[in-house]
Amino acid sequence: MSTDRDERQEYVDDMVRRRGYVLEYHKVMAAQDLEVLKAADGLVSAAYLRPRSLDRRTKELLFVLSLTVMRAERHHIASHIRVALQHGATPEEILEAIEIALPEAGVVAFQHGFDVWREVVGVAGIEPSPEVMPAN
Repeated sequence: MSTDRDERQEYVDDMVRRRGYVLEYHKVMAAQDLEVLKAADGLVSAAYLRPRSLDRRTKELLFVLSLTVMRAERHHIASHIRVALQHGATPEEILEAIEIALPEAGVVAFQHGFDVWREVVGVAGIEPSPEVMPAN
C-alpha cells in the first residue's frame, strides 16, 4: 500500500495535536510503515486518548509512573511529564507518582524517573554545608 508524503505528514501532525507529543519511532514509522503505526496508534487512542473513566491528568500520572518503573527512555518520560503539567498536574503530584516506584521497583527505577522530573520541572537540591564535606 502506497501512501504519499502529505498523508504521512498529516498523520504525524495529528498525533502531536491529539497526544501533545510525538516520539522518534512515531516519525520513522510514519515514513516507513504508516499502516502499522495507525494500528498501534488505534490501541493507544482507545486505551489512553479517548475520554473514559479516568481523566487525562490521571492517565499521564500513570504513564509517568509506569514508564519510570520500566526505565523507559528519558525523552519518553519527559514527554508525559510535560503533558501531565499541561493537563493540570502539579510538579509535586508528578513527583508523588514517581515515588510510588520506590517500594515496587526500587531506588534505581525511582532515580531514573526522578532525574527526568527534576530536569523537566527545573528544581534544585540543597547542597551540604562546606564544613561537613570531607577534605580532598
